[in-house]
Amino acid sequence: MCSGSCSAESLNECERRIGYVFRDKKLLRAALAHASGVSSRLESNERLEFLGDAILGAVVCEILYRRFPTYLEGELTRLKSALVSRLTCARIAQQLGLQEFIIAGRGLTSAPAIPRSLLADVFESLVGAIYLDGGLAAVQSFVERHMAEEIERVARDERRGDYKSELQFVAQRDFGVLPTYALLEQMGPDHCKWFRVAAQIGERKFTPAWGRSKKEAEQRAAQNALCELAGEFPPFLHRESL
Repeated sequence: MCSGSCSAESLNECERRIGYVFRDKKLLRAALAHASGVSSRLESNERLEFLGDAILGAVVCEILYRRFPTYLEGELTRLKSALVSRLTCARIAQQLGLQEFIIAGRGLTSAPAIPRSLLADVFESLVGAIYLDGGLAAVQSFVERHMAEEIERVARDERRGDYKSELQFVAQRDFGVLPTYALLEQMGPDHCKWFRVAAQIGERKFTPAWGRSKKEAEQRAAQNALCELAGEFPPFLHRESL
């Protein structure tokens, strides 16, 4: 932390860490200024935090909307909530080492640990400052660059156990297309039917799987495909006993 001020060298290093050079250095200073380190709250990062919170939410929503075209509103909302949470913002701020540049009073600079809430505030303030300095495109680049790992982690946690969603993510990321599912066969009486489904990505077809419902068969087919893409043996090769 910086006590009362931040040197030009420190500001330059902060810009290097975040990957953005400010035209107006006053905005960067303001984004880093905690209320305890300035003479007036109007000089602190509170107003930029207010703006940054809204801008971050909008940018993350657009990223998710474009990246997951088949996700419904509820799924997108869950991802967005996790990504703009105080915990996530604080984690990114810590990874960037922003704690080294925060302008704060002696009470905070001498504390053994920086509160997570303060780190989250600084990250949101930086988003607001970059928006004012460089516009929406600059913010989008900043957020996409520094939140990429968090987006993948949160999406992976959301998909855990949902192999169709996982396969969709992998297909879009690695091949630029969505997977499809073909019903190859069904057998058995109405009360005890079995369905055989195969997943396909582009021209590549994967080992089909049986399931007691179309939904179960598709999930198993997706798991087969994921295993084969990873060079592993597909787990669902045969139909269990009726």
